[in-house]
Amino acid sequence: MVKKLIEKDTKMFLTGNEVIAYAANAAQAEFMYGYPITPQNEIMHTWCKLLPKTEAGFLQTEDEISAGFSTIGGILAGKRAFTATAGPGNVIMQDAMSMAEMMRIPFVCAVMQRGGPSTATVIYAQQETNLTCFGGNGEGFRIVYSTSGHQDLYDYVIKAFNTAWKYRFPTFILADGYQGKMREPVMMYDPATRGITMEPTPAQLRAVGKIGVDRDANHLRNTFNLEEELMEHLEGYQKDFDEMAKEVAEYEEYRAEDAEILIIAHGIVARSAKTAIDALREKGIKVGLFRPITIRPLAVEPLRNAVKRSKQILFTESANGQLARIVLEKIYGLTTPYSTLYKMGVGVTGDDLINKVQEMISSSQVVA
Repeated sequence: MVKKLIEKDTKMFLTGNEVIAYAANAAQAEFMYGYPITPQNEIMHTWCKLLPKTEAGFLQTEDEISAGFSTIGGILAGKRAFTATAGPGNVIMQDAMSMAEMMRIPFVCAVMQRGGPSTATVIYAQQETNLTCFGGNGEGFRIVYSTSGHQDLYDYVIKAFNTAWKYRFPTFILADGYQGKMREPVMMYDPATRGITMEPTPAQLRAVGKIGVDRDANHLRNTFNLEEELMEHLEGYQKDFDEMAKEVAEYEEYRAEDAEILIIAHGIVARSAKTAIDALREKGIKVGLFRPITIRPLAVEPLRNAVKRSKQILFTESANGQLARIVLEKIYGLTTPYSTLYKMGVGVTGDDLINKVQEMISSSQVVA
């Protein structure tokens, strides 16, 4: 049994990568499989540094392919296992992630985004949004939480383990290099003190009980003989995912009730948006934020309602419209005009957004 490090509310000043390791322990994770890649290395380092106290396990594999499939193996054996990756590692781990989609394995992975394509930079981006949400081949199903800071990291790592094992879809914490490397205060807690009961993690292979008497057989398959057989399974997965989405989809609105200009942003860029919104509100400009917390599935109805209330949308992200494309599909049919502020692999600041909104107003796109 893994030993918990946090038994009562404890405020600490940590990097985001350190927070993830502590949160995984709070979620009673038993094993991490991983391979070094910036900017997620310190998740592994911290996890390993804590092993003498937690009595958990760790295996550094020869690459991300092995890390992904080793994680699946640990989960099949009944371990609450997880992994973390970034950039090119996220690319080559898609094979294992796709297998987890097909076999409904509760795969948990923290993605600390960096710039791409290929090696590119090792610092920061939001350019892995599309990859993390839709990277596998075929129509797979995933849950993706986009965090904006350290408290989010702690809260949603814990939630990711429960969501994955409850609904049996691969679940991701989509963060970034800024969150991974920067330090800020975080309140850590034992989930039990918040009324959170962790989902059990039974073995998928050699499961407890007699087949046909105590339980149904576990048909874990990732290959099918007929196209129609595959379609039948995927249609069932789609139905399960759509039902699950009603419970899982999350979002945040900030000063959006009367917003004439609605900024749509996720992750750490949403924090910059809040800074800009507060400054613009002081000038009498009605600006608000809609932040998807689950990028997949999106909270579609609240999103459409927020867009309907506004006169103009501003999409902003540290990527070339990856979030915007996902959102635009879901608000199809609405006529609210939109502008964009995209910075590929570069952080979006509050000043950037203030200047963009003022530019929109001065060009008569919006009446202040």
